[in-house]
Amino acid sequence: MFVGNRKIEQRITPTLMFVGEQCGRAEEAINFYSSVFHDAKVDHILRYGKDDKPDKEGTIKHAGVSLEGENFAVMDSARAHNFTFNEAISFMVHCDTQEQIDYFWSKLSAEPKAEQCGWLKDKLGLSWQIVPAAMDEMLSDKDESKLARVTEAFLKMKKFDIAKLNEAYGQAKSAA
Repeated sequence: MFVGNRKIEQRITPTLMFVGEQCGRAEEAINFYSSVFHDAKVDHILRYGKDDKPDKEGTIKHAGVSLEGENFAVMDSARAHNFTFNEAISFMVHCDTQEQIDYFWSKLSAEPKAEQCGWLKDKLGLSWQIVPAAMDEMLSDKDESKLARVTEAFLKMKKFDIAKLNEAYGQAKSAA
């Protein structure tokens, strides 16, 4: 699909709009997320000019960013908006190892009171889920006792612990 002469690589693109107290932090977000995710690149940045009131000259009118191969749009808006970031929208990061979970948790978590069941909130107010890739298999298992044990285990966690989840998941094997 093309828009003008530009090829659209991804049909649905999440957009992060920094409004209210967060307005003017879009560039900080681009730099921050680019430092956290190893496969990150900035596609383009379009800035507000001096006549783009109420927005401040030089802030981000629109930017395209890619994180781990997923495209995002990022922008600031000084106009009055009746919304901000909240837990209704989150980004999920699938991790293969505990080291990956620990890495993303240490880089992204900024509000300990918001941490629960693999969820965290970063310094810009965005919610993230840092989850083990193996969790999909565990939670789709037809063995209700396994599912109950895994659920009971993860409900007690803030940051997921793969070893404890595997232990809860595997108990039926050792009991058989």
